[in-house]
Amino acid sequence: MSVAAFILNEVLHPRLQKASVLTVYDPDRRYHDLCQSLADGDTIWVDASDSSILARESAMLALAGLGKPEQPKRLLVYIPAKRPVTDEEKQKDPYAVYSACGAVFPDGDGDGYESLCLKAKPDNATEIRRLFAENPSPPFALIDNVGGGLSWPTLRTCLQAESAREILLALLVPTQKQTDALKASEGWAPEAKALLAKALGLKLMTKGKTLSPVADELWRFLLFSEFAFDLPSGLPPTLSNVPKAPAEARILVEDLCDTLRGNIASRNEYIVRAEGVESELDLPKVCSGLNDLGKRDTFPFEERTFLAEAAKALCAEEMDRAKQIVGRHGASVWIGKGENQTHWGLIDAGLRLAEACDDAERQVAENARSLEALVGHYTTALQDVDRLQREFEQAVGDYIPDDNTLTGAVEHARRRYAKLAEKVQTLFAKHLEATGWPVQGRLSNGDLFDKLVEPALRESGRRVAYIMVDALRYELGVTLHRQLADIEQAEIRAACALLPTVTPVGMASLLPGAAAGLRLMKEGEGFAVALDDAKLASVTNRMDVLRARYGDRFAEVQLDAFVRSKHKLAPTVELLVLRSVDIDAHLENTPSGTLNTLNLIHQSLRSIRVAVNKLKSEGFSDVVIATDHGFVLNAHAEAGDVCAKPAGTWLVVHDRALLGEGEGDNGNFVLSAEKAGLRGDFGKLGGPRSMSPYRRGLLYFHGGASLQEAVVPVITIKLKQASQPQMAAAKVTLAYKNGAKRVTTRLPVVDLSVEGENMFSLGETFEILLEAYGKKGEIIGEAKRGGYVDGATGTVTLKPGERVQVTIKMAMEFEGKFTLKALNPVTLSQYAAIELETDYAV
Repeated sequence: MSVAAFILNEVLHPRLQKASVLTVYDPDRRYHDLCQSLADGDTIWVDASDSSILARESAMLALAGLGKPEQPKRLLVYIPAKRPVTDEEKQKDPYAVYSACGAVFPDGDGDGYESLCLKAKPDNATEIRRLFAENPSPPFALIDNVGGGLSWPTLRTCLQAESAREILLALLVPTQKQTDALKASEGWAPEAKALLAKALGLKLMTKGKTLSPVADELWRFLLFSEFAFDLPSGLPPTLSNVPKAPAEARILVEDLCDTLRGNIASRNEYIVRAEGVESELDLPKVCSGLNDLGKRDTFPFEERTFLAEAAKALCAEEMDRAKQIVGRHGASVWIGKGENQTHWGLIDAGLRLAEACDDAERQVAENARSLEALVGHYTTALQDVDRLQREFEQAVGDYIPDDNTLTGAVEHARRRYAKLAEKVQTLFAKHLEATGWPVQGRLSNGDLFDKLVEPALRESGRRVAYIMVDALRYELGVTLHRQLADIEQAEIRAACALLPTVTPVGMASLLPGAAAGLRLMKEGEGFAVALDDAKLASVTNRMDVLRARYGDRFAEVQLDAFVRSKHKLAPTVELLVLRSVDIDAHLENTPSGTLNTLNLIHQSLRSIRVAVNKLKSEGFSDVVIATDHGFVLNAHAEAGDVCAKPAGTWLVVHDRALLGEGEGDNGNFVLSAEKAGLRGDFGKLGGPRSMSPYRRGLLYFHGGASLQEAVVPVITIKLKQASQPQMAAAKVTLAYKNGAKRVTTRLPVVDLSVEGENMFSLGETFEILLEAYGKKGEIIGEAKRGGYVDGATGTVTLKPGERVQVTIKMAMEFEGKFTLKALNPVTLSQYAAIELETDYAV
């Protein structure tokens, strides 16, 4: 293969295929013709050689059209200039946006012209280095003439390989056809011995003439050479005599290792070989005194070291260094092991949370002038910090510690969130005392039915679904809205939950006439909720209010039952109430396992989305999704974080609110009932100024007054009726370890990919739900949240041509045969499935 063909076929074309947008900087105009040759019906080629203005306009139009029907799939921008490196240079570069949108060439030292020539002709490294010493820019033709005629004829014939690099890869990970060809031939072993000596400096010690001993020695030599090259401080004395490649072969060694790790077909073999060499050389023990192992994680023990360094950087608030480590190693070959993916996911989640807290804290002061401003800031920015906190705690819940490597990082991220949360809560309590609740100008839950549901029902024949979700925190509402808005006309707004933020009050506030008619009545040592003097002691009482008002126009059912049911609703039903209590029930009823229970939230959101899709088929035109209250995840609490009640006569409500009489103090605010938006038998409402409850040990709570508890989402949806069949289609592929049928870990990693099946799918994104099912149809495994998996919905979103690795979290108690399915999360139709069986090591 010529140098030009190597650069075109092994570098430029694959990079363009993968990224869809490729920006090539070429001050020497060396690659102009190669780039131009890539232009075809699917690829737009923009040449900035002549007119920068026209090229910029063409590139901008091409980028806007990518993925649209009957438009090209890819864009290649050629710029005969040096690639910008510094931020200042990038700001001045009019083409920097295209680099940010996709891939860039050259990208690092490995894309240098000399490096590419050495990779193309690795068995002629010495001669190529001599040419570059004489001429820093030798033409392609001169490089192609190096080495004369073809060598290694038997190897080339048996392996159907052209270059020395291809031969080496085939010796390392041969196909069955290549293995059979070598077995049938007797003349390849001497050629292999000569090739390995010339290209890598490897003098084979084995006397064997079969592939297995040659491959064993080559693997050990190659992996150890990369490890040795990457060590900044040099090898420990005990490893100094282990054979390794000379410095001249470094580029080839690193290129081969990168290819073996990056190729799905060879990745599993790489993992097995690297683990074997690590054990054989006892590297963890021998290298225990080394503080810096370089940048490459050739062996698994290095990945653990890099993970520890990332955790230390996070604790030291060295964010750039931590991001650099995560970016470099968070997607390494060792992520193919589910436990490792969980650990890196935890560091990444902690890093994103800490960074978001830093950004939010800088913005708080300018948004703290009033209660309205603070609530507005919460709904636009601070809620996203809550999302990141929840995703971080989900990652902690998935983490099974085998040492103390990540303990400090977990504590640091929690403290960072707690610091921001307390600062915001102090401001909120201050404004609450001054202004009262609900916020003027904001929708109150007490008005929600009368303003959003009732008007739609006045139009005869219009069917409205009212979904009441217990404990749908605002950030969860934002996530749900984002998912719904992709397929429906959905809007989200923030509403003020009634105080105290507990279910009996919150659910009653969602009924008609609640703003004027809701009362809190004393009842023994507790309280009861009444609407227009009718006591609402249960769900049945609340539903009876709507039943009495609407008669046979009304029906109600639990959300999950509606999703499962195959029966049609009565045609008279125009108001359907769907009730979901799963989020609150999961989090509140399992306090010791709250962090693990967070993973169940996505099931509730998925059920809502499935229900919305079903409502469309039932002829509903409107959906209103509302909630009674939010919640606080209190995993960051210290042992002494508890609030003492102020003096007075108080009824403690759900550990976060007080009803009765008394005065506020340094730890508690107190509002008159009128100022708190309450009617009934209680004169005042109080609560902690901090995020602490009145009882220790609560990892999850609600009931009080905080942004997380009292600002809730309201989502309104105008259901679209399908006007034509969907044209986009895709082929979803699932694979486990190149076809293996037995999983040996409770965190197996699967390959998930999407390929477009027609031209209309090019600009589409496909959302996929991964779940494992036992023989009885029960769910026994699901995608672990984090990374590519949405923390709230548990789904993966991919574009055609994308391939990712996803960890499946299996139920601890399950063993046996199961089916892993890739599903449409809205319709639950199946995209793909594979049959697997557990084979856990005892």
